[in-house]
Amino acid sequence: MSSAWAVLTVLVANVALVAIRAPHGQRSRAVPVARSFAGGLEKALLTFAWFSFFVPFVWMATSLFDVAEFRLHPAAFVTGVAAYVVGLWVFHRSHADLGRAWSITLELREDHALVTHGVYAHVRHAMYLGLLLFGLGQALVLPNWIAGPTYLLAMVLITALRLGPEERMMREAFGAEYDAYAARTRRLLPGIW
Repeated sequence: MSSAWAVLTVLVANVALVAIRAPHGQRSRAVPVARSFAGGLEKALLTFAWFSFFVPFVWMATSLFDVAEFRLHPAAFVTGVAAYVVGLWVFHRSHADLGRAWSITLELREDHALVTHGVYAHVRHAMYLGLLLFGLGQALVLPNWIAGPTYLLAMVLITALRLGPEERMMREAFGAEYDAYAARTRRLLPGIW
């Protein structure tokens, strides 16, 4: 299978990701932060995420990662496209459902409300699920052992290091309401975990 399909798919998926997030980023800057829980680790994680987002573009524009190229298998490509599509849908829904409560980092906005509807009725960390699926899509579609899995690695790391602190933040802010919500939902996989 041609790398041209991989390039086109990765470009379209990344443009879609940015198009989904951009209006929410603009809106969130207009809502004052009531309390921030972001520290040095959070800044390092966000920096790594930004770096990993641009690795596919370096792959497309240079020969830097040529040593790690492999032949793209059609089944991996189709599975990757499906992961991209589902991941982008979950990512979109998570932003739409969070509304003004969305933030790129661990912080609570003024008049922050606990969101328990939409995709959040099924999983507590829907945005991470969407980004993990997006990263899986990229790992399967992009035929390079370095550039392909870089974003997935970043999202696995962010998810692993953020889930605990984010849940503590929400428990501190919403107490028994959050405990009841956590008791009836799963972290990432509906009905499983």
